[in-house]
Amino acid sequence: MSDLASRPNVLVSAAWLAAEAVTMLEQAGYAVRCTSGYPSEEELLANIREHRPVAILHRQGIINGTVMDAAAPGLRVVARHGAGIDGIDIPAARARGLTVTRAAGANSRSVAEHAMALMLTMLKDLPSVVGGMREGLWEKTSRMTRDIDGMTLGIVGYGAIGSKVARMASAFGMRVLAYDPYLPGAGLPGPGERVTTLAELLPRSEVLSLHCPLEAETRGLIGAKELALLPRGAILVHTARGGIVEQDALLAALDSGQLSWAGVDVFSREPLEADSPFRTHPRVVPTPHLAANTPRGAAGMACGAAESIIAVLGGRLPALEGAVVVPGGLPADLVQAV
Repeated sequence: MSDLASRPNVLVSAAWLAAEAVTMLEQAGYAVRCTSGYPSEEELLANIREHRPVAILHRQGIINGTVMDAAAPGLRVVARHGAGIDGIDIPAARARGLTVTRAAGANSRSVAEHAMALMLTMLKDLPSVVGGMREGLWEKTSRMTRDIDGMTLGIVGYGAIGSKVARMASAFGMRVLAYDPYLPGAGLPGPGERVTTLAELLPRSEVLSLHCPLEAETRGLIGAKELALLPRGAILVHTARGGIVEQDALLAALDSGQLSWAGVDVFSREPLEADSPFRTHPRVVPTPHLAANTPRGAAGMACGAAESIIAVLGGRLPALEGAVVVPGGLPADLVQAV
């Protein structure tokens, strides 16, 4: 029997995990087992039966009560690879006394850079310009693009990612407005003007960039009514979570010209269906939920999740600030510090 076969298992709900995180977990005495990409519930249950994990490192798929029950009684922690926890049934985890963590902020620079890349691509009409070049056009005198300096960017969610987007956009000379009802204090901890309502933000936003979590109050936050409040020809940058935007309303706004472009990295259903109009719409710049996929971002998320698992199973708080979502079975004195 190999040394790994005798170790407690950490199940990764994806086909791979960054090597740095695998090394961390193995050096701490755990074996790392991976599913395939975007595992179904059936596949998760099969892997749980085979490996009996003490922890699930959640990247893809859905971790619901059925999955948690199948892993009982050995499962103690579900650690999210990243910040968004909408793929984990939080009430179910709480009811079962499980600890849930997330690697908040670990990928924030990578996602902010991707948001800016989408924004600049659309403001300069690059998809259609490049398409024209490939069709033999030479639009030197017939096409105008936009000046970025002086445009107004509206940000929804001024956390680790949104605040970095604000700093990057400010460096390009953009005016930044931000709406975040959960941010403490009256002002912003970075550049920009804080507004108190979404209705105040939208009419002033030539570019709207979303950086809020998917929760009950943000599901469907941006629908037909909200898109109609934007200036005509506005641009949407969406690197948050798919359920925040009503996708049919977004397509209708693009078709009508209310929006000129949408850069979308996240979708209500992932992987995106092969026949989805988001793949072929001429005014959409789609990417496959890869905003965080840089060497630094992937390693940061994976190592943050791995460290949380090691800490929780060792009876300690994770090192990453804000990592604990559900304290679960953490010692009472630590729970008071969360």
